[in-house]
Amino acid sequence: MALNTVDASLLKRMFLTGAKNLEAQKEVINELNVFPVPDGDTGTNMTLTIMSAVKEISQMPDASMQSVSKAISSGSLKGARGNSGVILSQLFRGFCKSIKGYEELNVQLAAEAFDKAVDTAYKAVMKPKEGTILTVARAGAEAAAEIADYTEDVEEFLDKVIDRMQIALDNTPELLPVLKEAGVVDSGGTGLLAVMRGARLGLSGEDIDPEALIKETGDSSAKKSGGARSDEISTADIKFGYCTEFIILLEKDFTVKEETDFKTFLGSIGDSIVCVADDGVVKVHVHTNDPGLAIQKALTYGQLSRMKIDNMREEHRELVVEKAEEKAAPKAPAAPAKEMGFIAVSVGDGMNEIFRGLGVDYVIEGGQTMNPSTEDMLKAIDRVNAKNIFILPNNGNVILAATQAKALTEGKNIIVIPSKTAPQGISAMVGFLADSDVETNEQMMTEALGAVKSGEITYAVRDTTYEGLEISSGDIMGIADEGILTVGSEVSNVTVQLADKLIDDESGLVSIYYGADATEKDAEEIASRIAEQHPDVDVEVHFGGQPVYYYLLSVE
Repeated sequence: MALNTVDASLLKRMFLTGAKNLEAQKEVINELNVFPVPDGDTGTNMTLTIMSAVKEISQMPDASMQSVSKAISSGSLKGARGNSGVILSQLFRGFCKSIKGYEELNVQLAAEAFDKAVDTAYKAVMKPKEGTILTVARAGAEAAAEIADYTEDVEEFLDKVIDRMQIALDNTPELLPVLKEAGVVDSGGTGLLAVMRGARLGLSGEDIDPEALIKETGDSSAKKSGGARSDEISTADIKFGYCTEFIILLEKDFTVKEETDFKTFLGSIGDSIVCVADDGVVKVHVHTNDPGLAIQKALTYGQLSRMKIDNMREEHRELVVEKAEEKAAPKAPAAPAKEMGFIAVSVGDGMNEIFRGLGVDYVIEGGQTMNPSTEDMLKAIDRVNAKNIFILPNNGNVILAATQAKALTEGKNIIVIPSKTAPQGISAMVGFLADSDVETNEQMMTEALGAVKSGEITYAVRDTTYEGLEISSGDIMGIADEGILTVGSEVSNVTVQLADKLIDDESGLVSIYYGADATEKDAEEIASRIAEQHPDVDVEVHFGGQPVYYYLLSVE
């Protein structure tokens, strides 16, 4: 018997089985990355994004279409990591906006929702590129519109949509030469198809317990994610002792003025404030000495759920404080907000200290090995007491999450400087002029990105071919802004070779940042070799402490 409609309970099941299938194929998707680099990967980013929504669904009070849509949209939005994760969250967001007002879906409504999903995702990307997850999603939406005209059977509809998406995925190497040369299809598109195939299993009756899925995926991902962290604190440094979190289920409109007033109230009773409003739900986090005052105020806006109050002083004494929120960042001063502030994504003790020394107010640890989420960005923004905040993503895969956080921020002017590497971020900070206005500094800092050439030395995790270079697992690679330039078996030789390719007649300074798996002695020896080959160039050595990358190079 044909199935012609999908209700909220069935949609919830389909979403959970989609998440399960994505999680199961996470490592396979990671292996499809064009660069065989052991850093933050597509499968991991997409899984962390969707699992954030699974956690929202697991604590849902009911299974109405409205509540399921909110959980998927809000959870994936705040948990979005990396370019593919952000795009996935936007696909969910567009789809959910289309369906939330209905009790059941048929193929026509589903086709309209697919179209809205693709439109939302394309608008979220400044320069959409074909041969990616966007192409696969668009193929699905186009197929949905055609198929909905001749069948009412949801199972037939979804099967044919998936078939068309698979064809589009198989064709991605023809649209992106770099995929064709590496002999792989697009990793983001593969992740999206994994979600769709998993959803099809849910449609056929497979069931998933969200709590079991969360436990199976493990809190280890969250623990490894870095996210918004700070230095260790002592009990005496905890000014506000209770970490208070809850969700407000709004019963009336939550205007911009009400949100601003609520944040002001929270600021009067505590700090470390996060207040994110999204489609009828407000996520609240505050450190305070009187949680009751925060709760009483919140009740004037609606019902509360997912309430959690932790005594941070007691937990600190018991050495069980592990979450980033419980390792409270340096407190924003009670003084009036300063004119300009800075957030940088970084990894490694040395790199973090370099950014702080250049005036960065808040360092989000992450970037290469674990892309920070949109929610990590929002927390950092809330903790920087400035009217205008510059964000330095320092990774091309983090720029979209920063841009999404900007769109969700009210009351502060957020400027995303599109730095793709730590050396670019450092150059941007050096280009900041304290006496100039925001617009001038945005221009100067953005222009400074082009004044530096970046290089990275790491190892390959799989065999591949890239622009004529044969790469074997374990090989050492020298990667520049334009891609992999050198490959060899010895770290120091590849580093010197990469520097030689980056240095030109205009170069005057080479900075070497040695990582956690390199030594200062080895870095100094490499510096000497570079200086010997290029006597007109100054060479400096700094401790970076970054994982995965033996050395980061900056050539100016």
